Amino acid sequence: MLSPPDHLVRSGRPRLAYRHIAGAGPTIVFLPGYMSDMEGGKATALFAWAAAEGRACLLLDYAGCGSSEGLFTEQSLTDWCGDILDLIDAKVEGPVLIVGSSLGGWLMLLAALALIQRDGPRRLAGLVGIAAAPDFTQWGFTPEEKAIIQAEGALIEETPYSDQPYVTTRLFWQSGEANRLLDTDIPVSCPVRLLHGQDDDDVPPDISLRLAAALTSGDVQVTLVKGGDHRLSRDGDIALLIDTVARLITQPN
Repeated sequence: MLSPPDHLVRSGRPRLAYRHIAGAGPTIVFLPGYMSDMEGGKATALFAWAAAEGRACLLLDYAGCGSSEGLFTEQSLTDWCGDILDLIDAKVEGPVLIVGSSLGGWLMLLAALALIQRDGPRRLAGLVGIAAAPDFTQWGFTPEEKAIIQAEGALIEETPYSDQPYVTTRLFWQSGEANRLLDTDIPVSCPVRLLHGQDDDDVPPDISLRLAAALTSGDVQVTLVKGGDHRLSRDGDIALLIDTVARLITQPN
């Protein structure tokens, strides 16, 4: 059982819930998916493994999600990227290894690019995407759904992943469109590992292949998991995630 989260107090922005353990670096930073939080199976398993191995790890809830303050419908992709950077600045010294699940994989890339621009490429020890979903606002909606978002201000959809419907606001969709990455080179030089279920009905595996092609790093590997769905949360999937992170952490520079 995890202890209650701590909170980062910020001026003019919602308080952010997080869990952080100190240890050997690089610090593992886990980014959950859309309308998800740090209580999920992948996040908690990674945190427990890091604690057992004496590794530094940071979990977080974006503003408007989980135990963080703020209204979900008032947040944008840019806001959530700012949340990640604020917590890294507050809790992490030295390199980070960012793990992003689904929409968290898009945020992983945006945060990585911001860290590279500000601190240089050595701030990144590696990236691990789990069904990473960059540019979701471009390929994840039908033209009819995009029209609803633009005309009505929000799209509300039932989802098998939550008892609450997914809400995509015009603010979030516009922020996503302004931060698309797959149509140009993504200047990331660190090692990148992309895990993707072959039976993912939400994020096509082709997205990870497109992402691998766009990344400028010469050390990018895509692992397609037979029988894996979008969650990739079976025991074997989580073991693969932990093994992938462990190998990256110990990989020589």
